[in-house]
Amino acid sequence: MALRAPQRRPIVAGIRCFTDAGHTRDYSSAHGVFVSQLPLTMTIDRRGFLVASASAAALAQLDRLPALPDRPVESSEGAEPPAREAELAGTSVTVYTTADQTEYRLSATDTPTFKKMGQPLETQICVFVDPSKRAQTILGVGGALTDASAETYAKLPADKQREFMDAYFDPKKGIGYTLGRTNIHSCDFSSDSYTYVDEGDAALESFSVAHDRQYRIPFIKQAIATAGGKLTMFASPWSPPAFMKTNGEMLHGGKLKPEFRQAWANYYPKFIRAYAQEGIPIWGITIQNEPMATQTWESCVYSAEDERDFLKNFLGPTMKRAALGDVRIIAWDHNRDLIYQRVSTILADPAAAKYVWGIGFHWYEPWSGGEMLFDNVRLVHETYPDKKLLFTEGTVDRFKPEDITSWRLGEYYGHSMINDFNDGAVGWCDWNVLLDEQGGPNHVGNFCFAPIHADTKAGTLTYTNSYWYIGHISKFVHPGARRIACSPSRSALLATAFVNPDGKVAVVVMNKGAEKITYNLWVNGNAAEVNSLPHSIQTLVF
Repeated sequence: MALRAPQRRPIVAGIRCFTDAGHTRDYSSAHGVFVSQLPLTMTIDRRGFLVASASAAALAQLDRLPALPDRPVESSEGAEPPAREAELAGTSVTVYTTADQTEYRLSATDTPTFKKMGQPLETQICVFVDPSKRAQTILGVGGALTDASAETYAKLPADKQREFMDAYFDPKKGIGYTLGRTNIHSCDFSSDSYTYVDEGDAALESFSVAHDRQYRIPFIKQAIATAGGKLTMFASPWSPPAFMKTNGEMLHGGKLKPEFRQAWANYYPKFIRAYAQEGIPIWGITIQNEPMATQTWESCVYSAEDERDFLKNFLGPTMKRAALGDVRIIAWDHNRDLIYQRVSTILADPAAAKYVWGIGFHWYEPWSGGEMLFDNVRLVHETYPDKKLLFTEGTVDRFKPEDITSWRLGEYYGHSMINDFNDGAVGWCDWNVLLDEQGGPNHVGNFCFAPIHADTKAGTLTYTNSYWYIGHISKFVHPGARRIACSPSRSALLATAFVNPDGKVAVVVMNKGAEKITYNLWVNGNAAEVNSLPHSIQTLVF
């Protein structure tokens, strides 16, 4: 079913947000990454790069995290989370909090108990949750494992490499990513421009992923191992090889030459099979990263009709002939602004629509000076409910070392993630999981923020608050979870909720304002009173 999210006032650009994935993730008292590895406050080292340092008080708080049951490594296909009992009076709720001007970082802060409440008054602020009203099934939450991330990782000392892997991919010690994206040959977040074939080789006889064996393939394999042997991976091309394009180069847009459409379609199965042989299963592919953007880096322009016809006549049939029909194909993979026009054009043709698993989208439409266009995503979900929606990329701002402690980084993620899940997204994938002290490497100087940055000279890691905001969903909402009805009674609170395969409910509440708000978590006539600190995000588990 499609649930409509409540209307929300737009948040100014620069406010970070949180995702709605679908399984409650459980904390353990053995969360070493929160207790002894993740720096919580920032100091400036001799090189002027801000790095995180631990606070004794915060460490003590995190060390008291209660032990909860293990999350499932893999959910059963099509399994429905069990129903929650209607009678919740006496049931306790565990509240996990990340808040500005505090040392709370995914910290267990309260355990209120449900009590009978009945009809709330207008003056009683509530977040209403109905576990019986269920929407989309959650695929997962994660980030992009790019060349830049892999190269930066390789420069870290062994203990920091272990810390990084645990922080993202270990479901107990870290925030338990279950979704990953990678690039098909080079993108801007590579140290150089490269392909997997020799120039002019339309037959792809020279195809080889040897380039990726130095950094990216080992990096991804280590992430998969840390995640328990399973990480849902999808891949995106930024550009065909130069000889296949109208402008004769991989950069600066251009289009795919008609005579190379079949050769380019053959490239996708080659990549998928090569990565499978390296031990990296590819679950899905997008047709083209940002197909309406002419960039200074790798890019290729497709009109809606171009993308439709390439999929219908070349890529779809080629994947089927290669016995890869079970690899999901994701269309669009660009911003929310043009999403409806693109989707309606492709899906109007049944011969193209049959190959489309879902629609990918990014968050960069505020480049024009406006706000995020969440209603466009909801419109696609309502109009084409049989096609999945997947957030495939987002990053906040150009990198500035002086902004690395800015609270708006996390709030921007929270704002987007909560809205995107409420509007029907089944998963949410951040951009680079790791970048260096300059916001790279990036071969065209397009330096950006990531949730974690490395100072490759000092061998240290810095955790921006984006990491913690993402973790409030990725750690508690597991693959196979279902989004459930959730409605705050005040615009100052953003909220979304899920029921996990084990029946646990995870409710995510974000307070984007400067005032403390006391609210009631209201479920089936029962309510638990919760305090929301200024500029905070909470996950409530029961």
